Amino acid sequence: MMTAKKLKDVLQRVETWPETAQVELAELALEIDAQLDAGRYIATPAELSGIDRGLRAAREGRLAKDEQVEELFNKHRPV
Repeated sequence: MMTAKKLKDVLQRVETWPETAQVELAELALEIDAQLDAGRYIATPAELSGIDRGLRAAREGRLAKDEQVEELFNKHRPV
């Protein structure tokens, strides 16, 4: 059974590993972390800012017309 102390000991040794091995371990850890957070998305600051701009525009009545939305979808949909 892995304990917090064992993890700390391993992480201290990791600092002496070659950089490529450290990168590989970091990628694996991030993948595990992402799987643990599956179903929960955390927006970036830029995304949150965009959401705020969109909500502000909606409150002010600045909404796209149906034709504009359809044109945009048609432009970016795969053919």
